[in-house]
Formats: sequence, C-alpha cells, structure tokens
Amino acid sequence: MANIVITGTSRGIGFEMAKIYVAQGHQVLALSRNPAPIDALKLDGLYAFPFDISNENDIKKAAAFVAQQWGGHLDVLVNNAGALVNKPFLETTTEDFLQVYAVNVFGVAALTKALIPYMGKGHVVTVSSMGGVQGSSKFPGLAAYSSSKGAVITLTELWAEEFKETGPSFNVLAIGAVRTEMLAAAFPGYEPPTTPEQMGAYIVDFSLNGHALYNGKMLQVSNSTP
Repeated sequence: MANIVITGTSRGIGFEMAKIYVAQGHQVLALSRNPAPIDALKLDGLYAFPFDISNENDIKKAAAFVAQQWGGHLDVLVNNAGALVNKPFLETTTEDFLQVYAVNVFGVAALTKALIPYMGKGHVVTVSSMGGVQGSSKFPGLAAYSSSKGAVITLTELWAEEFKETGPSFNVLAIGAVRTEMLAAAFPGYEPPTTPEQMGAYIVDFSLNGHALYNGKMLQVSNSTP
C-alpha cells in the first residue's frame, strides 16, 4: 500500500486517478480547489480538502497532512493540476502569464519542495503537455500554457540531478490530447481518442513503477496531434 498525493482532482485525469489508486488499495490525498467531487465518492483511504496550489498556507497544510496522518511517509506525488489561458499572444497580459505560471510552474515547485523531505526513494511525476516539448507541434493562443509546460520539463531534469544520490526520482509525462474540459477550452470542437480513464490508468501505473527504470526523463504520451 502506497501513500499518494495528487493535485487537480476535481475532474478529468486527476479525478480518475484518485479512484484507480484507491481501488488498488492505496491511500490518496486528492488536492483541488473544489473537493466536492472527491468527497462525494465516499471511499475509504481517499482524503480531500480545499487546496489552492498557489497558496502558501495550503501547501503547508498538505505537508502537515503527510506528516501527521501518514507518519511523514509519502511514496508518490503527482503534479497534475493545470491552468490554461487560450487567447492570441498580443492580447495575453502579464496577469494571464502569472495566473498560468502560478499553478503550472510556481505551485508545482512549491508543493514538490514541501513534500520531498517525506519521500525518500519515492517518485515525483509531473504532468506536462506535448505543447511544452521542443520541436513538437505548436498552436496559436497557448503561449502562456505551452511555455509553462516546457518549464516543468526542465525543472524535472534539474530536480533529478540534484537529488540523484538521495531520491526521490523525478519524471515528467508530456501528454497529448485527452478528452477533458481543459482540452475543450484549448481546441473547441475537437474530440481526441484518449479518455481521462485511459490516461489516468497509464499515469497511475507509471507513478508506481516507472522510477525503477527512469529518472530525470521526459516521456511523450500521445497518439494524436494535438
């Protein structure tokens, strides 16, 4: 049985992952601004409270939960929460960039920093996007989002180097299009072949087993463009 923290669990991939982990017998702290969908599941071993990854006090609350409820032992952190702004670059403001980076980069860094001391040889998996991969197809309107997803790819490589002697391991998954509300906001009318359940199952398996063979790596997980 593993102890797992996931962000961005009110819907989509994160919501499906929380259910899969618990069905496998693991304990999960599911973090999102809206914990109601997780609370409604009423599953043993599944915990949730309102959480804003850009709020320092909420970061401390998550670390305190791990310390107090799980005896300071965490096996897996999945940085799944994401924010997206879709508008032409010339209309994108500094505030738009800050809003996206506060969740996708600064919040990821802050939560990871707070939880590393409890992880030992555990595994930090950050969910990025194919849009953040150098040389991949790029799409208008996603300057803030895609650049932020590129930033966490590089962060992952740096973390793996810095903690290679002590752990945890760090990997990043650059996922392609998945049938989520966020994807619909970026590509209205486009319905990709991959469901949140399928991608969630893949990330769950990788988070529990992938660090046996990978550290500091970016894996492209996509069967479509976008």
